[in-house]
Amino acid sequence: MKAYVFPGQGAQYVGMGKDVYDNNPMAKELFEKANEILGFRITDLMFEGTDEDLKQTKVTQPAIFLHSVILSKTLGNEFQPEMVAGHSLGEFSALVAAGALSFEDGLRLVYQRAMAMQKACEIKPSTMAAIVGLEDSVVEEVCNAIDDVVVAANYNCPGQLVISGTFEGIDKACDLLKEKGAKRALKLPVGGAFHSPLMEPARAELAEAIENTRFDIPVCPVYQNVDAKPQTDPANIKANLVSQLTAPVRWTQTVQNMLADGANHFTEIGPGKVLQGLIKKVDRSAQTDGVSQLQ
Repeated sequence: MKAYVFPGQGAQYVGMGKDVYDNNPMAKELFEKANEILGFRITDLMFEGTDEDLKQTKVTQPAIFLHSVILSKTLGNEFQPEMVAGHSLGEFSALVAAGALSFEDGLRLVYQRAMAMQKACEIKPSTMAAIVGLEDSVVEEVCNAIDDVVVAANYNCPGQLVISGTFEGIDKACDLLKEKGAKRALKLPVGGAFHSPLMEPARAELAEAIENTRFDIPVCPVYQNVDAKPQTDPANIKANLVSQLTAPVRWTQTVQNMLADGANHFTEIGPGKVLQGLIKKVDRSAQTDGVSQLQ
């Protein structure tokens, strides 16, 4: 079975999407529509901005969403997903690609999400760190024992878990996890503690926007981050999207469930190759490829 997966924050790069804009009239129209909806020319920042421009959450999230979704639309009849999933922000790309959300509504929600997350980061300075080389249970145990906000945030693949929390909590956790034998405990260059209780203000803000947005039944199951299970019911999809901001991304479990349900070919649509690498670490025999430029 053919599965399509969509990347999240961190995959951005200067120049992303320019070949699509320049060579596909339908894509150019969608990019221009996005500029109108957002109220600024995000295409200028994507094509000719700086790394610093693209690192701003309010730019990064819609930029990656646009690159992924517009690329999927340029595939035309070739795009026949039997299941889809997206990593964090990528879940919105997956939902639009699978027809659960319109392009316009998806972009508006992504932008609202980005702005709400930016605000939450400013309320309480916080960060994330990648932990490599330990069992998930060991990382969870250490996080639970710390008297501060620090939680498991992204279950990326066996032996790689990202934790999220206050600066103090993350520092304590990194020291303890190195003592436990972690190969790496590396703080990430992110704006805040995504997928942790510190995103509660953003969750509350986004909940209203999601509730007021129309969701349709997708053309195929969408495996969501919160429970790693296939969803087609719009009410469940909405509830999981709201929970996603403060809950961990269960990517390892998502890939395992997709494989168990018959996925044998994963195509990553959007910038970078991160998800292809993570899928291979879950199952070396899985067939992976990517679409990051106009075909």
